[in-house]
Amino acid sequence: MTEATYDILGIGNAIVDVVARADEAFLSRHNMHKGAMRLIDAEAADALYAAMPPGQESSGGSVANSCAVAAALGAKVAYVGKVADDQLGTVFRHDIRAIGVHFPTAPLLDSAPTARCLILVTPDGQRTMNTFLGACVTLDAGDVDPRLVAASQVTYLEGYLFDPPAAQAAFYRAAEAAHAAGRQVALSLSDAFCVDRHREAFRKLVAGHVDILFANEVEITSLYEQNSFEAAAELARADVGLAVLTRSEAGSVILRGSETVAVEAVPTQVVDTTGAGDAYAAGFLAGLTGGKSLAACGRMGSIAAAEVISHYGARPEADLRKLVAAGLA
Repeated sequence: MTEATYDILGIGNAIVDVVARADEAFLSRHNMHKGAMRLIDAEAADALYAAMPPGQESSGGSVANSCAVAAALGAKVAYVGKVADDQLGTVFRHDIRAIGVHFPTAPLLDSAPTARCLILVTPDGQRTMNTFLGACVTLDAGDVDPRLVAASQVTYLEGYLFDPPAAQAAFYRAAEAAHAAGRQVALSLSDAFCVDRHREAFRKLVAGHVDILFANEVEITSLYEQNSFEAAAELARADVGLAVLTRSEAGSVILRGSETVAVEAVPTQVVDTTGAGDAYAAGFLAGLTGGKSLAACGRMGSIAAAEVISHYGARPEADLRKLVAAGLA
């Protein structure tokens, strides 16, 4: 096998994140359920954007956030996702390239505008997300370059992207290209509601085409329709070579064959939970592609997640490499 050009190739929903502080009264006025993610149309997105307090704007989407964090850790990263040829698309392209991520996807012309996720963070650190998907759902198998997949150690797929049939075809094209080149495929389940919508399709993808599965406790129990985390974890162990399961403040559990590694969460002051799972996956994959032990990979994920939730927004503000070096010493 030739040496990989990239450690991680992410494929996901290319979304501009807009993060702002808000109180619970604001959520009530706009009929939001705190802590949830809902899909909205272009008209609602424009109205909510106009009503929101001032916020931060950056290239986002779950796997794009992971790519950004992994790049901050020194990993060589590429990303595939669809934006439009508009103002927010320009913001996305500039932002993700400026942090060192290779982003080759051509913009969508004369069609839906660039996706955006309008995130309201309440004083308790909970984030409530309102997502207009726009251009990102037009990604299809033609946007997946098998040469780029073959040049990447791990291709990381975002569960949120799984809704459109064209995106599902892109996932299978990427998985086939990765395995043909002797590379690995990772999948984030992303959201329990997404799992509920596509449970059987996800089960088929996981069992037949995924090497590394990322999920939190709610997502993994939903996937396998189990009441207990332990039962769902054992089913994941049987389905994939490596299952990485997060449990918020209870840490994470990593399963590979008969091996089980428990990793403690890193204590921090929670300000905004946006991107916690994305940062964990980034730290883990950066460690894995760098040849670290499973325990060290989990520790790197926990350190990255703790840093990201200690402030507003899903991107690290501290020097993650220094934090990881100290945390692994």
